Amino acid sequence: MRRIFVLTILILVCFVLQTTVFSYHDITGTAPNLLLILTMSFGIMRGRKEGMLAGFFCGFLCDVFFSSLLGPYMLLYMFIGYINGFFHRNYLMEDVMLPVIIIFVDEFIFNFVIYVVCFLLRNRLGFSQYFLKTVAPQTLYSVLITVVIYRIFVSINRYLKKKAQE
Repeated sequence: MRRIFVLTILILVCFVLQTTVFSYHDITGTAPNLLLILTMSFGIMRGRKEGMLAGFFCGFLCDVFFSSLLGPYMLLYMFIGYINGFFHRNYLMEDVMLPVIIIFVDEFIFNFVIYVVCFLLRNRLGFSQYFLKTVAPQTLYSVLITVVIYRIFVSINRYLKKKAQE
């Protein structure tokens, strides 16, 4: 119960930070995807089910606030959380390189799917502009933020595991 409550608070805090603070103080016109970092972190720290649960609620918030349909972001975040859950067995909490590589790939997949759904299906074929102006800066920004925020999520996960064992 405590784990779900903490995960809910983390999702809300990351959503508020992503939509207000980081989008207001953006460097290149894009903000880091904190919800994707959260989904990735809990996927590799806790496994496929927890990654899907985090992805479901992160995607639900994005769908409610940014999409005209309910479900596309939810499915995308859930898929990413589930796939990241496969790395749970190969995961060491002290290792920061694995999450950095995973978030790099996740950001590229996430932005590519958004490009296909939002632009390519509407016959907007400027992938090179989209890549240079959106995907590359957002991926770089998210990778840099992951190094800092991931350590916070690891300490929260350790605390939750310690309380669950007591």
